[in-house]
Parts: sequence; C-alpha cells; structure tokens
Amino acid sequence: MRRAKISIIGAGNVGATCAHWAAAKELGDIVLLDIQNKEKPELHMPKGKALDLFCCAPIERFDSRVTGTFDYKDIENSDVVVVTAGIPRKPGMSRDDLIQTNVGIVKNVCEQIKKYAPNSHIIVVSNPLDAMVYTAWKVTGFPTSRIMGQAGALDVARFRAFIAMELGVSVEDISALLLGGHGDDMVPLPRLTSVHGIPLTDLMPAEKIAACVERAKVGGGEIVKLMGTSAYYAPASGTIQMVEAIVKDKKRIIPTAAYCEDEFGIAKGQKGKGYFVGVPALLGSGGVEKIITFKMTPDEQKLMDESVGHVKDLVKTVTNLFPELA
Repeated sequence: MRRAKISIIGAGNVGATCAHWAAAKELGDIVLLDIQNKEKPELHMPKGKALDLFCCAPIERFDSRVTGTFDYKDIENSDVVVVTAGIPRKPGMSRDDLIQTNVGIVKNVCEQIKKYAPNSHIIVVSNPLDAMVYTAWKVTGFPTSRIMGQAGALDVARFRAFIAMELGVSVEDISALLLGGHGDDMVPLPRLTSVHGIPLTDLMPAEKIAACVERAKVGGGEIVKLMGTSAYYAPASGTIQMVEAIVKDKKRIIPTAAYCEDEFGIAKGQKGKGYFVGVPALLGSGGVEKIITFKMTPDEQKLMDESVGHVKDLVKTVTNLFPELA
C-alpha cells in the first residue's frame, strides 16, 4: 500500500514544525521544500532540517521518509501540499505591501504545484490567509474542494486553551466553534461552546467569556510580543490536524477557510462568485467534502457579514494589484 505523500513548501518555523508533527504522527512520507540562500549557496537548509528530523525516527519510532529539497519536481504525486511560504509583516509595511509580496510568492508556488502535483489537496497557511487561498484557487484552477486555508483550527485551539486555563479543566473536555476570518475578523460562538456538554454560558460569567474571546482574537500578537516572532507550534499543529483528516479520510469537522457561496449568505445566488471564509467543514479524502451550516442569531450573522466584508476587501486588493487573478 502506497504511503501518503505530504509536501511542505517553506521550511521556516511553521513549515519545519508541520514536518515534525506529520512525521511524529507517521502520516506519510514528507518533502520539505524551500529556496536556496543566495548569500550562502553552500547551505542546504531544507535538506539539513529533513536529515535532523529523520534522525529522530529511531527514537520516536516513525518510518516516514523525510526529504529536503530546492527542486519542485520532488513534490510529484503529492497527496497534500501545505503552503507556508511568504514573509511576515514588517515595521512600516502596509497591508497592501504585504499582500503584493506574498501574492507574488504564493502565485509562483502554486504554478509549480499545478505543474508537478495537479491531483493534490492544497492547505494554505501563508498570510494574509483569505487572500492567499483565493490566489491559490485562481492560479491552480483546482476544484474548490481541494483548496483550503488553515486559521480556524488554530483559533479554535487557542479559544479552547484559554477557556481551559480559566476554568482549570482539561482541554479535551472543551468543544468550541468559531467562524469568519483570522484575528480580529473571527466570530467565536460562545453559545455553541461547551465543557463536556455543559454550555459555557452556564459555567463562566459573560465578562470572562468575552475576555477569552478577545484573547483568542489577539493570541498571535500576544505570542509575538513575548518571543519576538510569530507562533509556529500551534499553527503547525492545526495544519497537520487538517492533513491527517484528509490522508486518513477521518471525516473530521474542522473550522477551515473553505469556498462558500450560498452558505451563511456569503454570496447567495452568485454562482462562481464565492469566497474562501472560515466555516465548519467536513474534511476527508475528498478534501472539503461538505460545509456544515446552522442557524445563527441576528447578532452572529451581523458579525459574520462584517468578517466576510473584510475578506471581500482583501480579495479586491489582490485583484487590483494582480488583474490576471480577477
């Protein structure tokens, strides 16, 4: 039986940690790809990280092969490709500057994926996420079921972690849900959050719930302030949760930046004019196999509409900068 093949584009902190989690879970063989360092061409960072990770195999007892490369040909026949390539926003850089730079990077990456791994599922992690998932869709032309973005899995994990810290209970007993974009655009749903089936609203006062919601929204920024760089353990963990659901056909319902039209009123009646928005999605061997919808309160719908509005603004910026992606 052929093992799954998982390729990770970008061997920085998030990409390398994705490779770590995937190998530890023995999800398949792993290819870690990055570009060559022009200032130090003698170095081969992805190959070095791959070798270091494979040397863990005898101790951690996994048989996944781990390969580092500069060559996109090595991603041939990948089942899943994770895209972490891109730069973080730097001081003095506008949102448009970041979008222009990262769309250019992701555009090039996705052209190579289309060439060498045309049957793969793509999970985009690069920021700004909603714009990068849209870019991947337009560049590859893949079915929308095979293109998705990771943010909600991370945001829900943070929300659950902060609730567990506040209540002093196991994170395993907390079930939570959120919708919409990443960061300030997310729409947490305390009404649908529970602790071993007990509604969160029965266990915590409204002000403490609001504090957990707010902390989840700025969780990434809190980590940047503490260690001077973006988070990578939890983003990678959320990504590999999605990879596992696909390669093992687990039918997990995971908050995912997935393509929506009529769902949640995002682009109602506008066939082919939808957007990639954070929603509960059933992930399996077919990728995004189903969007899970439910009735929202008027307040929740209002917040969702605002979040979708921000996604539309991001996409408009992309198409203004790169008209060929319209």
